[in-house]
Amino acid sequence: MLPYATSRTRTIRRATREVAVGNVLVGGKNPIRVQSMTTTPTEDVAATVAQSRELIEAGCEIVRITAPSMKAARALKEIREQLSKDQMHTPLVADIHFMPKAAMEAVEHVEKVRINPGNFADYKKFKILEYTDKAYAEELERLYEAFTPFILRCKELGRSIRIGTNHGSLSDRIMNRYGDTPQGMVESALEFIRIAESHGFRDIILSMKASNPKVMVAAYRLAVARMYEEQMDYPLHLGVTEAGDGEDARVKSCIGIGTLLADGLGDTLRVSLTEDPVHEVPVGKELANWAAGMWTRQGPIESVEGALDESIDFYSPEKRKIDPVSSGGKSIFQTDIPPLVAVGLPDQSNSAELVKRIAEVQVKQSDAPIEYWIHRINNQEDIDSLQTLTECLPNVIKGFILDFANYGHVQDIFEGLEEAGGAFHWIINLPIEKLAQADLSRLKIADHFTVCFDFSGVEDIGSAIDTFLENWEHPFLITTSKAKLEMHPIGVLRTTVSEFHKRGKSPAVWLRNLDSNFSKPAYGFAEILQESSIYSGSCLCEGIGNLISVEVEPNLLKSTALAYNILQGARARISKTEFVACPSCGRTLFDLQSTTQKIRSRTSHLKGVTIAIMGCIVNGPGEMADADFGYVGGAPGKVNLYVGKTCVKNGIPEAEAVDRLIDLIRENGKWVDPKTAPTQ
Repeated sequence: MLPYATSRTRTIRRATREVAVGNVLVGGKNPIRVQSMTTTPTEDVAATVAQSRELIEAGCEIVRITAPSMKAARALKEIREQLSKDQMHTPLVADIHFMPKAAMEAVEHVEKVRINPGNFADYKKFKILEYTDKAYAEELERLYEAFTPFILRCKELGRSIRIGTNHGSLSDRIMNRYGDTPQGMVESALEFIRIAESHGFRDIILSMKASNPKVMVAAYRLAVARMYEEQMDYPLHLGVTEAGDGEDARVKSCIGIGTLLADGLGDTLRVSLTEDPVHEVPVGKELANWAAGMWTRQGPIESVEGALDESIDFYSPEKRKIDPVSSGGKSIFQTDIPPLVAVGLPDQSNSAELVKRIAEVQVKQSDAPIEYWIHRINNQEDIDSLQTLTECLPNVIKGFILDFANYGHVQDIFEGLEEAGGAFHWIINLPIEKLAQADLSRLKIADHFTVCFDFSGVEDIGSAIDTFLENWEHPFLITTSKAKLEMHPIGVLRTTVSEFHKRGKSPAVWLRNLDSNFSKPAYGFAEILQESSIYSGSCLCEGIGNLISVEVEPNLLKSTALAYNILQGARARISKTEFVACPSCGRTLFDLQSTTQKIRSRTSHLKGVTIAIMGCIVNGPGEMADADFGYVGGAPGKVNLYVGKTCVKNGIPEAEAVDRLIDLIRENGKWVDPKTAPTQ
């Protein structure tokens, strides 16, 4: 496979050219720049200036403003003048779709213009066409003629551009040759880059956005690999588009953006939220700061490292095939079983209280329950407390994980498990150096036990695995919860999986989110969400991970929900309704925030159903590629409803649209009535 990063085990920043966006330099050795976008109608100059000021004061370093018409593009002149008059020289970016003329106007007034190669000179009609090589070449010639005047004017004025490909708005030409794929996204951008380079213009920043983090990660990686191949070094703008709102959106953004930052990719970013845009800035700054800390800590490297022997394709990842694990004749971990969720707490002294809290989670989150309870064995009292849990939790959880990381007498526990063992699946977690203590021969119910070996802190992983395989013949899991200094936690796990793969083994993997896997101690839920989403999300996007736990959040409801949200964000396990919602901008034809909340309140119980909520037609039909239903602004006060990519109802009055969406879900057999909460 083509290389996309200097290292897969260390965070080493990709070298890029430096691109000036007004007075802000992007790429090279400059910090990651944090962006956001106004949501006001651009023609409302006063409102757009006020919101731009608010974003700048919050720390936004580049402000994007939509220019959907000539009138909006002309309004950029006054917006720029008013901000400059107030000594706010933060660069402005015009966002262009469909309107080359608007781009030509906008470039006169702002420091940078974003064009979408899927619709700059193309209209997406979803026609099924076969392009011959001749016809395709003719289309490229047409693009050359349409794009050249804009490039020449940018070059003359010293402006930069972002070639911003969106998964949801690829042209018919690209769709029919490459499909709705990361390859299609990359080829779409390269067509425009080559035109720009033919005129000696290289002040370009590139983006590959998608609402699905797995698609987004694969597309950026492939874009970098292709740029290496063609000796290009353009900076990257990172973002997960149409991420939605609340915790779901933050998890998706951390998965997509954080995975790439851990690979050393990314020079500027935007976290897209269906909220007030000022809320995007602190989330973006935290991600940028996290990456800066990783890059500083890892240090430089002189040459490209050898590729790991991995069982994944970086550019079209599928779930990794694993060696199955069974218990009592039932499959527990195997390739086609979605990852399971475990939860544990540092404080487990009150067994009765633990039972009560676990039961509360199971009732409130019946579609997203605790499946394994992690019980840390630090002393004899912890062994004794298991009795209460085993007596009270049958038929409530699948099993227990007994973590012996800090306790040396593993065999002490076996006798007490004989009676309770058959009701649960037991996972005994041991540091690999305690391999000799993992003797299951004393257990009459050994079939209900699986040992998980923790390869954390091992200096020579390959040798440790060789020794392990010589002495172990039972099914097993692996985990890594502490990084060696020269590797990040994701790199330790990648290396461990790779070394097993070299030896013909593919064990199931437990993804543990602990302080020891975080870049710094987690002091609040926002930090826990970010660190857990980056670590576990990046692994899941590569098909690695069969069990996940968040063990640093004391609130069981929150830690369990976060684990499921990470699985859903990485498309590894769907446990609730999936919402694809754009972040709003001046093109939006209805109030996205209130509409999204209204739709969510009535449909959030529809497990496995994906609903796209789009403010306008720009990315609507395309980003709904894997959505079941779509709610799209068609005109002021009017909504179009979709089933998949097909518009089935046009021009519905906004006041009726949510009810009509519910009717459409019913008509297509996807509706179920919400469960009634049990009385206390």
